[in-house]
Amino acid sequence: MKKALSISILVIMLITFSGLASAQTELSLWYHGAGNETERSILLGIIDDFNASQSDYTVVLEEFPQESYNSSIVAAALAGDLPDIIDVDGPVMPGWAWAGYMVPLQLSEGALDGFLPGAIGEYNGEVYAVGLWDAAVSIYARRSVLEANMIRIPTLDDPWTGDEFDGILETLQATGEFEYALDLGMAWTGEWYPYAFSPFLQSFGGDMIDRSTYLTAEGVLNGDAGVAFGNWWQSLFERGLAPGTSQDGADRETGFIDGKYALQWNGNWAGIGALEAVGDDLLFLPAPDFGSGSTIGAASWQFGISSSSENKEGANAFIEFAIQDEYLAAFSDGIGLIPATAGAAEMSQHYSMGGALEVYFGLSEAQALVRPVTPGYATLALIFEKALADIANGADVQDTLDAAVDEIDQDIEDNMGYGFDM
Repeated sequence: MKKALSISILVIMLITFSGLASAQTELSLWYHGAGNETERSILLGIIDDFNASQSDYTVVLEEFPQESYNSSIVAAALAGDLPDIIDVDGPVMPGWAWAGYMVPLQLSEGALDGFLPGAIGEYNGEVYAVGLWDAAVSIYARRSVLEANMIRIPTLDDPWTGDEFDGILETLQATGEFEYALDLGMAWTGEWYPYAFSPFLQSFGGDMIDRSTYLTAEGVLNGDAGVAFGNWWQSLFERGLAPGTSQDGADRETGFIDGKYALQWNGNWAGIGALEAVGDDLLFLPAPDFGSGSTIGAASWQFGISSSSENKEGANAFIEFAIQDEYLAAFSDGIGLIPATAGAAEMSQHYSMGGALEVYFGLSEAQALVRPVTPGYATLALIFEKALADIANGADVQDTLDAAVDEIDQDIEDNMGYGFDM
């Protein structure tokens, strides 16, 4: 009798636990980093911790190669088969929000306090996404080279002026020690152009689009400031100060380290490798100020929630769980990017006080400007890239910028203002 009773109790317990397990709601998460084992390992660790922290939800990861990720999201949206949690590149987010793929986050009050602005994906007054890291660009330089040529070492509070920077490039080129004074990374195409080069335009006082309305690029891309930027940009290649659009990709990767380039415009993601090669002589310097302040790009990959998710409460819970400082620091240590909060930076290996990349948190906090927050950004970026490449290759500056403005404005008109009041 006792044996039968024990078996009955065991059966009841198994049924109960089975019922509890089946009661957990599955949350699907799509991620762009397939093939990156470090990212994958860290993200799976966060997912495991979240799944173990509560009994309501189970997050399930599906990975995609970055090259095909965006098209996979668009196809899934058209098919009505989006995941609960979406991984989205910062400048792409407004387009997905406008298209109805995403909904605003519903996080606890204060959950985003202390975050770097670039890590918060805000559109139309609502927060749609939040990132676990950000990225920043600086000028790579050797202290010994600057000192040998009596060049002032700039600071965040006192960056090189535009004229000073231009004179420095001329000085370094004239030494004959380098093939080029400055490596801009022209071998990289696509998103590198608006991310890395539009800050120069903005420092001149122009922009890719008029951010007061988001309805035109007239006057900001092709106005006096835009043309001044374009003339300076073109002169870099005419004067032989920087390699142009035919730059070899291998030279971009190793040219500064090998001594072919005196200075390099590059991101924090390459910092550790450069430090290992160059050592304590390496400096990470702020962007120059061409008259309207020093500016660098901002916004990297972020997490948001699909509009079709039936489990938005759980998706919000996961995102809020994932943005704890310990996880931000883990991603930073793993992939070298900037922790999204000061607290996480202090917990990280490279961005804490005295860390090798500490300067980047300050650069991102003080100088970063997100790319234009408009659903039309994807088209805008392609037009901007082509214009800058054409100018670098000798096209007339005013005509090229005017043509770019016409193309941008036509796209805005064709899309009825992308939701902005016309």
